[in-house]
Amino acid sequence: MNPEILIDLVTKTMPFGKYKGKLLCDIPEHYLVWLHGKGFPEGKLGMWLSTLYEIRLNGLEDILRELKTRYTAKKG
Repeated sequence: MNPEILIDLVTKTMPFGKYKGKLLCDIPEHYLVWLHGKGFPEGKLGMWLSTLYEIRLNGLEDILRELKTRYTAKKG
């Protein structure tokens, strides 16, 4: 997996819908499950969301927490 994808998950925001403006990594799991059933959008956003779904499904959220801390500190 490209590490840039993980960085994108902690730095990019949701562009539409109920969670517009939230960091992708902060989108609730139930919404990702719903999107998985409905079908992820095309393009980079869909790839990011499906990757996030797989991370959550496999219990790997700690990776994102560490990256979020690191990249949020750099930003501020």
